[in-house]
Amino acid sequence: MTGRIWDISQVLRPGLPVWPGDTDFAFERTWRMDQGSPVNVGKMTMSTHSGTHADAPLHYAEDGLDAASMGIEPYLGPCLVVDARDAKGAIEVSDLPGIAGVERVLFRTWDSFPHDKWRSDWLPIAAETIGWLARQGVKLVGTDAPSVDPQESKTMDAHHAVLEHDMRILEGLVLDDVPAGRYELIALPLKVGGGDAGLCRAILRELADA
Repeated sequence: MTGRIWDISQVLRPGLPVWPGDTDFAFERTWRMDQGSPVNVGKMTMSTHSGTHADAPLHYAEDGLDAASMGIEPYLGPCLVVDARDAKGAIEVSDLPGIAGVERVLFRTWDSFPHDKWRSDWLPIAAETIGWLARQGVKLVGTDAPSVDPQESKTMDAHHAVLEHDMRILEGLVLDDVPAGRYELIALPLKVGGGDAGLCRAILRELADA
């Protein structure tokens, strides 16, 4: 029997908060049944980093893999959801629970996900924490924040720590209703040739032995 499923994706829609200066999400109907077409068809304009997405290494490395070249294995499998809301300034190693045997870690940082407005006061992940996670065997880190680094960062230390350890990143997850614990993650990024990110429909599934 299939366990409970949590949809942890944002809804792509006009008014979706985006990184300041990035492309707003727009949708329009180009063929309309109410105007005589046999079908409805729409078109979208958006940033590759709209909503819930997986950063491709190309996003932070000039010679990094694009979204179409990334393997999907890191985005599929058991994961640990960590409630990091009590962390101060950045998520440090001391804020982590035991992660033995974990290859994917998702961090909840918001009390309530800001669906309707951009907020720049999110909790980043310290580069030292990324390195420590990598040494424990973690190959993917996810966050409900728009980035693993602070908005004002120019050095992107956490991103470059991910690059150093050949890890993968999920950003913009919605974890409000998900209790801390272990789940199955399914968050496959779109296969965008030349893409610096791939949008995801991300879900968590209850483990059979939960």
